[in-house]
Amino acid sequence: MPVKGADYSLGNGDVIIAAITSCTNTSNPSVMLAAGLVARNARARGLTVKPWVKTSLAPGSKVVTDYLVKAGLQDDLDALGFNLVGYGCTTCIGNSGPVAEPIANAIAEGELVACSVLSGNRNFEGRVSPNAKANYLASPPLVVAYAIAGSMNIDITKDPIAQDADGKDVYLKDIWPTNQEVTETVRATVDSQMFATQYANVFSGDADWQNIKTAEGQTYAWNPASTYVQHPPYFEGMQKEAGGFSDIKGARILALLGDSVTTDHISPAGAIKADSPAGEYLKSHQVEVKDFNSYGSRRGNHEVMMRGTFANIRLRNELAPGTEGGVTRHMPDGNQVWIFDASMKYQREGVPLVVIAGKEYGTGSSRDWAAKGTRLLGIKAVIAESFERIHRSNLVGMGILPLQFPEGVTRKTLKLDGSEKVSITSIANGISPRMTIPCSITRQDGSIENISLLCRIDTEDEVEYYRHEGILQYVLRNLSA
Repeated sequence: MPVKGADYSLGNGDVIIAAITSCTNTSNPSVMLAAGLVARNARARGLTVKPWVKTSLAPGSKVVTDYLVKAGLQDDLDALGFNLVGYGCTTCIGNSGPVAEPIANAIAEGELVACSVLSGNRNFEGRVSPNAKANYLASPPLVVAYAIAGSMNIDITKDPIAQDADGKDVYLKDIWPTNQEVTETVRATVDSQMFATQYANVFSGDADWQNIKTAEGQTYAWNPASTYVQHPPYFEGMQKEAGGFSDIKGARILALLGDSVTTDHISPAGAIKADSPAGEYLKSHQVEVKDFNSYGSRRGNHEVMMRGTFANIRLRNELAPGTEGGVTRHMPDGNQVWIFDASMKYQREGVPLVVIAGKEYGTGSSRDWAAKGTRLLGIKAVIAESFERIHRSNLVGMGILPLQFPEGVTRKTLKLDGSEKVSITSIANGISPRMTIPCSITRQDGSIENISLLCRIDTEDEVEYYRHEGILQYVLRNLSA
C-alpha cells in the first residue's frame, strides 16, 4: 500500500513500532548492552532503521543509561533512532504515541496487518497501538534487528535483514555480538557504584516532584475536579450488616463473547480513543486528546475505567456482529450503542445484566479493574464455558456470580442472539460452593428454555465475600465490628 508523500509502500507484516521497553530489561545489562552492540555493528555496516518504523528506548532505570553511555553505545542506539524517551512503562501499555499519519492512513486504507516488536511482556490485542494488529515480544537486540529489517515476513536466522552501502546482503549473524563480547562489555561498564549513586536518593525525587503540594490529614481530601483520582462508589448505600442472597431475574445480556477473552479485552490498559465514552468524558472535563494518557494511568478514576470496561478496540461482541470495540445492542429496541451507554440505560431501567462467554474467560494478566469495571456496569453474573482462575476469584471478590455451562452446552448450542432474558434462581435460598444453579432463558417469542449451571464460587470464604456483595465490604464490616 503506497504511503502518501513517501517513496515506500507498506504491506502485511511490516513493523511500524520497534521499542526497547523497561519492564523486562532493567535488571539485565547483558541484553541491553547486546542491543547497543547490535546497533554499533549495524552502524559500522552503514545500516539504518527502515523509515516506516517508529523506534524508542525506555529503560526502567537510570543505571541503564549510565552503562550505555559509559560503553559508548548510546550514541550507536541514537544513530539508529533508539533515543531515550523516558524511564518506565511506554509501549507495552500503549504509550508509544501515534504513528505518522500517512502511515496510519495507509494501514487503514489497505486494511493491513501491521506489526510491533517490543522487549516488554504484554502484547494483548489493541494494547500497543491501534494501528498494529500483530505484536511480537523479543529481546532488546532482536528489537534492533527487526527495526532494521522492517518486516516480520522473513526468517531472521537465514534471510538477509538489509543491504549495506555496497549492496551486499547483511545477515543477523553479521551484526550479532558474541557471548564473549557481551560479557566483556558488561564487566567493563557495569559496577555497583552506578546503582548506589542512582538509588541513594530515589525517594527524594527531583525538584518538580518535591514542589508538588500535598495535603495532610487522616483521610484523603478528594478533589472532585480531578480526572485522575476520584472517590469510588463501592460503599454507597452499604448497610452495617450484610444482607442475604438474591435471585437474578429478567437479566439482559450486555455482551456475548467468544473464547479466550482476556482481562485486557475486558479492561484495556492502552490508549484512550477520542470518540470513546472515556474519551468523551475527558473532553467534557477540558482534557485535550494529547493529554488523555492511558487507561492504566487513569485507573484511580472509576469514571474513566468503567467507561473503558469492554472498550478494547479489538473486542468482538456477538450482539453487534461485524463490529470491533465496545459496542452492543440495547434490548428490546435493538439499537446499537456503546456498552457503557447501554449499561447506564439498563441501570436506569432497573434491569440486571449478565455477560455470556466461551472458554478461558478472563485469561491473561490479573487485573483488578476487569472485575471492578464489570461490577460498576451493573453486571450481576458472568456465564462462561470456563474461567481463568484468578479472574474468577476477582469476580467473586467484587460480588459478581461466576457460573459455568455444563459440558456440551454453550452460547452457540443455545443459539443466543441477545434478545433473551436470563433468570438465575434458587440463590435466595442460600449458596454453597460449586452447587448447581437453575437458569431459565426466555426468548423473544415467549418460549422458555431451562438449563443448569455450575456455581463457580468454589470455597466457603468466597460464599461470605459474595454474601457481603464483595471482599471490600466484607473487610470493612469486619473492621468496623
